[in-house]
Amino acid sequence: MTARRAAGAPGTGRRRHRGFIAAAVVLAGLASAALLRPADPAASAEVAVVGRGTVEDTVTALGKIQPRAYVDVGAQVSGQLTRLHVAVGQMVREGDLLAEIDPALQQAKVEAGRAERARLTALLAEQRARADFAEAQLARQAALRRSGSGRGEAFDQARMEARIAAAQVEATQAQIRQTDSTLQADEAQLGYTRIYAPMSGTLIAVDARQGQTINSAYEAPVLMRIADLSAMTVWTQVSEADVTRLRDGMPLYFTTLGHPGRRWTARLHEILPAPPKPPASGNGGSSASGGGGAANSVVLYTALFEIANDRGELRPDMTAQVFFVAAAAKDAVTVPVAALTSATLNPADTAAEWHRVTLIGSGGAIETREVRVGVRDRFNAQILEGLAEGERIVVGWKTDDGRPPKIGFRL
Repeated sequence: MTARRAAGAPGTGRRRHRGFIAAAVVLAGLASAALLRPADPAASAEVAVVGRGTVEDTVTALGKIQPRAYVDVGAQVSGQLTRLHVAVGQMVREGDLLAEIDPALQQAKVEAGRAERARLTALLAEQRARADFAEAQLARQAALRRSGSGRGEAFDQARMEARIAAAQVEATQAQIRQTDSTLQADEAQLGYTRIYAPMSGTLIAVDARQGQTINSAYEAPVLMRIADLSAMTVWTQVSEADVTRLRDGMPLYFTTLGHPGRRWTARLHEILPAPPKPPASGNGGSSASGGGGAANSVVLYTALFEIANDRGELRPDMTAQVFFVAAAAKDAVTVPVAALTSATLNPADTAAEWHRVTLIGSGGAIETREVRVGVRDRFNAQILEGLAEGERIVVGWKTDDGRPPKIGFRL
């Protein structure tokens, strides 16, 4: 018996050693599982708190700021620009003298016309005298004919001369009217050598120089531009995908690069019915932009609105970032758009937009709830029903290493 115990002692020790190892492995696995399993089931969730704010559904576009009223002042006669009385940036009033063109040629035409009219006036006086004499001769021959002492041939001759004299008077009167018309045009051309302001405003451009020769034979050259800068018009280019969302009178606001912290508000005044016509091309019919045809071109429509500029902060050709407000909700319950997981259909309210969201309850439990969504933008959505301010919602889930996923999806 003693010998058998001594012989079995080594085997018993090995079995006990293996038992200890197995127990240790089981305990280590349980400990690892306890460490890997989060105590809070929402620990891997990216959580946001339901808050309040303003949500705006907007259409974004770029625009150019231009004066509401302006006029290009041109020259209607040719000649040398002898005097330029204004400079860029100067304020002018309607009727102010802006420039003068050498009037020598126009003055000579006016003098020639006046001289021709004087000659025709003297000729008319002579012809009227002849006509009066011819009428007197005709009256005498008619009296002799009635008394029987006159000859018929003499009466006919006197009647012919009276008619010729009257016709010459009428012809000269017509020539005088024609000369008056030509003289009136020449005097107007002479007046055009002095250029006056057609409206009150600011000279925003002067393209002519004193001493320059002006040629108006084919088209009126533009010398300067006068603009009323107290009110501006913003010419906004809206894509064809967004123009259907615009309507006359809708609210909008815009910012400029020069005033990044300033926001101007206005209302849409007009949408032009057709996009601007592209410039004519002289390279065999290819498009001006060098594209591959109309299918590759971007169609933009022009939306116009006006804005007061009493302080002169807006200048011509400034770029405006315009936001047309299609819908807005102020002081609304809001959540990030990423929290809206899927769209649903509520049989009781088919006209509304319903979505599902995931919440973290007070005890850390995860639950799903349907919410009614109102106005939404790219980042936030208005919640009309289903959530209260202060509740916690899930906007995403962390990866295994505890970091938020690099790729996310938004509705």
